[in-house]
Amino acid sequence: MSVRDQALAEREKWYRTVPDPMVLIFLILLATFALTYIIPAGEFERVMQDGRTRVVPDSFHYLTDVAAISPFDIFVAIPKGLNAASLYLFIVFIAGGLFHILQRTGALENAIGVAVNRVGIERRNVIITAGTFIYGFFGVAVGFENNIALVPIAVLIASAVGCSSLVGTTMAVGGIGVGFALSPINPYTVGVAQGIAELPTFSGAWLRALLVVTSLALLSWYICRFVTRMEFREPNDAKAMSKSLDEYRLSGRDKWTLVVFVGGLAAMLVGVFTQGWYINEIAGMFLLIAIVIGIVNGLSANEIVKQMMEGASGVTAGALVIGLAASIQVILKEAQIIDTIVYGLSGLIQNIPAALSAIMASVVQGAINLFVPSGSGQALVTMPILIPVADLVGMSRQLMITAFQVGDGLTNLIVPTSGGTLAMLALGRVSYEQWLKAILPFMALVYVLSWGGLVLGHMVGY
Repeated sequence: MSVRDQALAEREKWYRTVPDPMVLIFLILLATFALTYIIPAGEFERVMQDGRTRVVPDSFHYLTDVAAISPFDIFVAIPKGLNAASLYLFIVFIAGGLFHILQRTGALENAIGVAVNRVGIERRNVIITAGTFIYGFFGVAVGFENNIALVPIAVLIASAVGCSSLVGTTMAVGGIGVGFALSPINPYTVGVAQGIAELPTFSGAWLRALLVVTSLALLSWYICRFVTRMEFREPNDAKAMSKSLDEYRLSGRDKWTLVVFVGGLAAMLVGVFTQGWYINEIAGMFLLIAIVIGIVNGLSANEIVKQMMEGASGVTAGALVIGLAASIQVILKEAQIIDTIVYGLSGLIQNIPAALSAIMASVVQGAINLFVPSGSGQALVTMPILIPVADLVGMSRQLMITAFQVGDGLTNLIVPTSGGTLAMLALGRVSYEQWLKAILPFMALVYVLSWGGLVLGHMVGY
């Protein structure tokens, strides 16, 4: 055997390979199925209060009449998961089509090329840092899933400064994720949790603001220092810059295309803030933007459809991963073990010092996030249980909410049941396996930083 063949054989040993994202998530699905035979079914009583379904503390009880999940149900859960995750699938397909049309017009690429050329490519780290904070601001102010379609812009910015799609995706998804996770004004998590805890809405914002700013600074440093040096194999259809920076110019048609695009995004934000728009309305707006951009650029109806289909086909694999991941939630719900897991994990917080209880609460919330990936849903399930626990161990309710926010929000970046994260990765053309390699070291750093913030909060009587 030649030296080259020996090297290839060494590289292909099982312990050196990472499963395809589909395989990885299917293995998690199998592990979830096994849990249904270990964890008994149970549930909390729930009541309607202020138009929301809330858990009644101390009402947990085990169930004895729940049918066992059969091995065949694993495979039935996959199409059910695809159906349950259809909102995310469709917005990925439509956003993929929109950005394919934008890429074909060249307007967005020309705008980014002109902007980066004026700033100077030698200021790459400044551009990455500014981009991370801008995406962080969108996460703080707009939400998580609402920013799905902005990921391809970061990929183009990264390409303009000579970096991989992984850098752009980390800048966008990491920035949005950290901003959303630690936002001082997050209505989905902080607003709901503080309502349950009977605290003024968005009170105690200073600690969360401190955490989000320092965490975004940490993310910027991490991207510039480490992610830019990571090996990454670009997909064949990656949207890279096509010429040198000094060649980019903005034509009149480019400017009109950008006006339509930015105007559409502005209208989307107005809808989100004033009309309660969510995934369906946002996807509809993206579709409208794509059609108008096609018309502005002289495309016929058939050409617009063709471009949309080509763009959607490029993100099919990533969209299917979202549906497969959603099947995990299907198994958990049908086995009725989610409440049992919440009940068991909440017990870990009691009987330890208050400062450590805050850290443990964030760990527990992070674990629960795998099973209840909705931030507001998790608040409604866990806060009625953990707020009384906070009172018992001498932890302030404000600190318990921040611990919940750290655990729930940050783990959105890595749990395979987070449809918004998987949708963003699909648009960034970064696989789940590649994403984990890039983001896990940062997760360790940001958790240490956040835990320090929780201890600080306890020490100053937050």
